[in-house]
Amino acid sequence: MKVVLFCGGLGMRLREYSDSVPKPMVPIGHRPIVWNLMKFYAHQGHRDFILCLGHNGHVIKEYFVNYHEYLSNDFVLQNSTPHMLRTDIDDWTVTFADTGLTSNIGMRLRSVEKYLDDLGPEDMFMANYADGLSDVPLDEMIEWFEKSDKVACFLCVKPQLTFHYVHLNPDSTVKDFQDTTSTGLTVNGGFFIFKKKIFDYMRDGEELVHEPFDRLIAENQLVAYQYDGFWMCMDTFKDKQTFDDMYTVGDCPWQVWRTED
Repeated sequence: MKVVLFCGGLGMRLREYSDSVPKPMVPIGHRPIVWNLMKFYAHQGHRDFILCLGHNGHVIKEYFVNYHEYLSNDFVLQNSTPHMLRTDIDDWTVTFADTGLTSNIGMRLRSVEKYLDDLGPEDMFMANYADGLSDVPLDEMIEWFEKSDKVACFLCVKPQLTFHYVHLNPDSTVKDFQDTTSTGLTVNGGFFIFKKKIFDYMRDGEELVHEPFDRLIAENQLVAYQYDGFWMCMDTFKDKQTFDDMYTVGDCPWQVWRTED
């Protein structure tokens, strides 16, 4: 199944890390977060990627064109030449599409519709924001979505916020004070599955999860796959540090290719 990754945002809340590195290229260990996400999809059998590029898209292009397999794979060095014992991306197909510097997610998706021309209206493809990681079993999510017979689906997860929610009485006295995890609130985790006819619900300039999703909701065609396993996004520099800490101690649940091995 094809996977569309939205890699063109400005990543303003990660500017503290770097102005020149687009958010999908911010590293976790020695590989960028977008590589971790692609490796996650590829391990579960989905190796045909469409990257929607924008801000500093040339950095992503150069990374994959000049990809160094030896950074994450065992190899034998003979006569100063590395001979790989296994590879990461030799069976990946990656389409690099410039989708504009200021385009929103809906505009980026519409701009790569032409790369989905081989799909029929009922055929499915996946999409993702390219800044979040999970260990969700995709085969189970896909099977569940197929049974729903709807047009669109997204991963529904508990937020990773550390805020406390406050409920007030009419006189402004505090009724209760709850940690985020105990409120029952869930958020869009960014892992999408769409039928090709999602484009029938989209118009020029619209943000994906606003007007198009409203139309889907009005026709009862949008479902959410609730998942209580690992999910985390890299939205701020603090999130980057958390990912780095997890990597340092070997606690990387999204790396299902390692945990399953």
